[in-house]
Amino acid sequence: MDTRTGLPVVGMVGGGQLARMTHQAAIALGQSLRVLAESPDDSASLVAADVHIGTHTDLAALREFAKGCDAVTFDHEHVPTAHIAALAAEGVKIYPGANAILYAQDKRQMRERLSALGAPVPRWRPVTTAAEIADFAAGLAGADSPAGWPVVAKAVRGGYDGRGVWMLDDLAAAEALVATGTELIVEERVPLRRELAVLVARSPFGQVAAYPVVETVQRDGICVEVLAPAPDLPEALAVGAQQLAIDLANALGVVGLLAVELFDTGTGVLVNELAMRPHNSGHWTIEGARTSQFEQHLRAVLDYPMGETSLAAPAVVMANVLGGEPGGMSIDERLHHLFAADPGARVHLYGKQVRPGRKIGHVTVLGDDMAQVRVRAVRAARWLQEGRQ
Repeated sequence: MDTRTGLPVVGMVGGGQLARMTHQAAIALGQSLRVLAESPDDSASLVAADVHIGTHTDLAALREFAKGCDAVTFDHEHVPTAHIAALAAEGVKIYPGANAILYAQDKRQMRERLSALGAPVPRWRPVTTAAEIADFAAGLAGADSPAGWPVVAKAVRGGYDGRGVWMLDDLAAAEALVATGTELIVEERVPLRRELAVLVARSPFGQVAAYPVVETVQRDGICVEVLAPAPDLPEALAVGAQQLAIDLANALGVVGLLAVELFDTGTGVLVNELAMRPHNSGHWTIEGARTSQFEQHLRAVLDYPMGETSLAAPAVVMANVLGGEPGGMSIDERLHHLFAADPGARVHLYGKQVRPGRKIGHVTVLGDDMAQVRVRAVRAARWLQEGRQ
C-alpha cells in the first residue's frame, strides 16, 4: 500500500508498451504502477515514476521488486515459472500464477491441456524427427492435400509475432528445421476464413468479464489491424467464443487478462494461441470500450469488481503503427499532418526506437460504419509509418 495515497501498489514485470499503457490506466485509479524494466530507455521507463532496473530471469531482483507491492503481474510471459512459484510460496500475490502461465509459455503443454479439456484445437503432435513430421503429414492426407503437406511447425517456447512458426512444404524443409535443434510441435494447416480473438478478465474471487469478439488481421505474422466487433460474426458463434474463453480462464486458473486467439473456419472456431496479459488484440479498448483492457487487468489482479466491457461505438478499428524506413519527415511532423487530416484519430506512440517492422504505436478510430472506420485507421497508421496517405 502506498502510504501517501492509501491505494495499492501494483508491480509489473517488464517495461514494454503494455506496461506503459497499464501505467496510464493506473493513474486514473490513483495509483502509480511499479515497473521492473531492463533499461531506463524502455517504453514504460520513460513515463512511470517508480522504475526498478533488473531482469525477469533474476530471482533476487524479482524478490526486491516485489517488496511493498500489493500484487505483481507481467507485461510478457517470459518469467521462469520456478521464479513465479517461489515468490508465491513466499507470500507474494503474483498473477497469473505459475500453474496458469505455463500454458502461455509452453505450446506443447498448452495443446495437451486444451485437448484434455475438450477445447477445439487443430490436429497436432509433438515431434523430434523429420520422419515424425512426415508421418504426421501423411495422416492429414485428403482430397484437399493428397500428400498432407504443408504442415505448420511451432517452437514449443519463445515464439511471438510470427517468430517460431514455420510452414513446411516437404520432407526436406522438415529436415532442415529439425537440424536446428528447436523443440517442436506440428499442426495441421487449418483452412481458415479469418482470425478472431477474445479477451476475458478473471479475478481471484472468480468474477469474469468478456469483451466482444474481434477480428485480427495478420501480415507477415504480425497483427496489423483489429476490428471490433468482428464483422458478420453470427451471434451464436460470438457467444460460443466468449464462453469458450471464460471456460478456459476458469479451468486454467487465470487471474488477470486472458487472450484467446482463434481460427474461424467458417463453421466454428479452433484455439490457436493463449496469452495471459494485456494483448495487442485489446488495444482498441482504450477508447473503444467502457473499460480498457489495461484498467481491467489492474482490477483483476487487485480483486476489484470487473468493469463494463461494451463497445463505446458501433465500429472500432485499431491499426498498428510499424516502423518504416529511415528518412523523411519526423514523427512529430507526421503527427501534425495526421491530426489536421483526421482530428478524430486517436494516436498512441510507445516511445520506442524506430526499426522497420517494429511496433512503435497504434491508432484507434471509432464510428458507425466499419468500412469507413477501417479506411481511416489504416490511412492514419500508414501516414505515421511512411509519411504519406
